[in-house]
Amino acid sequence: MNRQRQESWIVMKLGGTSVSKAATWDNAANAIRAAMKDGHRVLLVQSALAGVTDLLEKLLSDTTGAEREATLAEIERRHRALADEMTIDAGIVRPRLERLQQRALGAALTNEVTPRLRADVLAAGELMASELGCAYLEKTGVSVHWQDARELLRAVPLSTDNPQRHFLNATCDADRDDALRERLGRCGKAVLTQGFIASDAQGRTVLLGRGGSDTSAACLAGKLGAKRLEIWTDVPGMFTANPRDIPAARLLKRLDYDEAQEIAGTGAKVLHPRCIEPARRANIPLVIRYTPDPSVPGTEIGPQGADLGGRVKAVSLRRGIRLVEMSTSGMWQQVGFLADAFNAFKRHGLSIDLVSTSETTVTVSLDPLANSLDAETVNALLDDLGRHCRARLITGCAAISLVGRQMRANLHRLAPVLELFDERRVHLVSQAANDLNFTVVVDEADAARLVRQLHALMILAEGEDEVLGPAWQKLFEAESGSAIENAWWRGARDELLQQAQAGTPRYVYHRKSLDAAAERVRALPVERIFFAMKANNHPDVLRRLYANGLGFECVSPGELARVRALFPGIAKERLLFTPNFAPGSDYAAALDAGVRVTLDNLHALREWPALFRGREILLRVDPGQGAGHHRHVRTAGSHSKFGIPREELDEAARLAANCGAHVIGLHAHAGSGVRDPQLWQDVALKLAEAAEPFPEVRVLDLGGGLGVPERSGDAPLDMRALARLLKEFRAAHPRFELWLEPGRYLVAEAGVLLARVTQLKGKTGAQYVGIDAGMHTLLRPALYGAHHDIVNLSRLDEPAAITANIVGPVCETGDVLGIERRLPPCREGDVMLVANAGAYGRVMSSEYNLRGIPEERVI
Repeated sequence: MNRQRQESWIVMKLGGTSVSKAATWDNAANAIRAAMKDGHRVLLVQSALAGVTDLLEKLLSDTTGAEREATLAEIERRHRALADEMTIDAGIVRPRLERLQQRALGAALTNEVTPRLRADVLAAGELMASELGCAYLEKTGVSVHWQDARELLRAVPLSTDNPQRHFLNATCDADRDDALRERLGRCGKAVLTQGFIASDAQGRTVLLGRGGSDTSAACLAGKLGAKRLEIWTDVPGMFTANPRDIPAARLLKRLDYDEAQEIAGTGAKVLHPRCIEPARRANIPLVIRYTPDPSVPGTEIGPQGADLGGRVKAVSLRRGIRLVEMSTSGMWQQVGFLADAFNAFKRHGLSIDLVSTSETTVTVSLDPLANSLDAETVNALLDDLGRHCRARLITGCAAISLVGRQMRANLHRLAPVLELFDERRVHLVSQAANDLNFTVVVDEADAARLVRQLHALMILAEGEDEVLGPAWQKLFEAESGSAIENAWWRGARDELLQQAQAGTPRYVYHRKSLDAAAERVRALPVERIFFAMKANNHPDVLRRLYANGLGFECVSPGELARVRALFPGIAKERLLFTPNFAPGSDYAAALDAGVRVTLDNLHALREWPALFRGREILLRVDPGQGAGHHRHVRTAGSHSKFGIPREELDEAARLAANCGAHVIGLHAHAGSGVRDPQLWQDVALKLAEAAEPFPEVRVLDLGGGLGVPERSGDAPLDMRALARLLKEFRAAHPRFELWLEPGRYLVAEAGVLLARVTQLKGKTGAQYVGIDAGMHTLLRPALYGAHHDIVNLSRLDEPAAITANIVGPVCETGDVLGIERRLPPCREGDVMLVANAGAYGRVMSSEYNLRGIPEERVI
């Protein structure tokens, strides 16, 4: 007994990506063995498999039996795939899957999903994953005891009776518990339990909020008085910015609890902000470990960091911020207004993050990471506040934070930083009372570019020291180069360098890559594929896609004219005209040519009914929620100009019938650059539901938006999964044909932009490589904040040695094609290659500054 008390515990938390592959489980097993060999006991705290919690959420929102079966099948498939990889029996999780099926059916029958039911369903992800993990560890020779976390963690009572907060965002105590320590000590050297879940005083399942597995691990570490808390995840530590967005972000080697808390709380997703306080109270060191390769150095968090004075250590970003603006002239010198207003937030179980006040207005922010911001709760809050003031909800915001100790000492350095916010809508500014962050809330569309610029100004020029480690891209240069190693243009380097001799800037397209992309799309179970030719209208590109059997989706008379001139005998069924806010003459010309037209709103049917008499048409429906990598490519939702809203479909059916038009298809396009295959099944299901008022509808056009990897290391769209999901839909809805309109997917990777280095420049720690291509040549980086990999083609095999911004010759601050890119030393005249430039490149170029339009070639 005494020996059990003296043996120290190490708590290891494994995140969703860490538990989704057998290889990473092998790394975890080795770490457990090493810890036990050193005389420690190990408590393993496990998350659900990556993406499963989202699927469980979807299961509760599925409205048809076919949808529920498809979602359950996907949940089972992911667990079975891991079990097969582990060579263990997937039947372990069958009882929980059967219970999920019952719970989902019950929710559908009652048309009610209570917070208690949601907690019970979402908990299944951790429970199933931990059963597989336990079986695998036993198979590899690690004796481990499976333990239900609901018997270890008990939620503390809340001061609010909000069931959302109680069941979905509970809090547990982390006080040392020697009885628990002794009890777990009797279970063996290694114990495996779940994160994210706990129980309340009545024994009901509660959740610790999304990302709550970190907090579970920290609470359990506090209860056990652990020697160390390890967070195993898919990144090797905390960085100065999100390395997925800024590859030049630097590893933070050492932080104290306060700094780590602030970085986590202001947007870093490596740690859940709530997990640090239990470690701090118990003075337990916290270490972030990289599951794919435990030898990579991580971040150490403890009582003391490196004292280097006032300094910015991170630029953090939180998306999805909502603001509540409270205005009233009666606030002026009124005693108790803030108390009354803030009490309303408390009654609804909402935690306020940032606060900004004036004489007549108070604005506060609500962070979705800390709150359950469902529409019912938010609307109830606004109604409650309405008794005291005019309350307004502001959405589509992001909070950008500069984080570091003694931020007030950095105020003199913020002058150039503040200039970056010129011409941006700034909703709120906050300088933290603890002197650890300076935060600005802006429109979400502006956030990514601002973060890159701030990181370049405040951090990029710093050298390595006790805090700042190597850049992400330096840690993973070999991995980051893998996509480049396999790119078609590497094999065509000599030919591309010859093309550059004929003049730059120049777009070059690759025939075999066009064919390969077309073949992948043609393998999908759809009846017709139309190339969205606004992505690329080069005649030779169109000829290649035509030869592959594709049709063409056109958005202007000019595009229609080009296709018909190139292919005089093209069948009308291979053409589709989808104008947007175009004059009636555009519609008339297409219809007279026998081309089917997609109507984007009801104006055409109301004002030009004679145009559509006897015609077969499609209607573009707004699916209600957009998707894509940037606000400007999300083509659905109330903030998008595209599509007929669902509430107008009955009127659309009446107008079409009155003018004698035949609505034979419904179309929807959620956005561009999407790599989640589930989106298109969701769109199909929404269109099938929307087709009810239209008895002649036989076609569902799912739009395009099929994404390609933007950065080296990005996973491609899983076309096999997309095919499977579409087959599932077709089996459940045999009435409909499916059409697709891909654009970027077919041509992006087939195209590159060649440019020459013109000048080199160093400036206040930043390096610039100037090239003869700019925003007039490739607009996507300036317009969307889009990322394109950029390499020095002349020195393709030389090692990276500099970090530089790639800029063009246009007289605009926004003329930047790449920020903080790792390159070999560049010289004037070197040929630079901008990858993934085959879509929305040349077609969007301009003669701004009268620099001319780039040439194009197909090889």
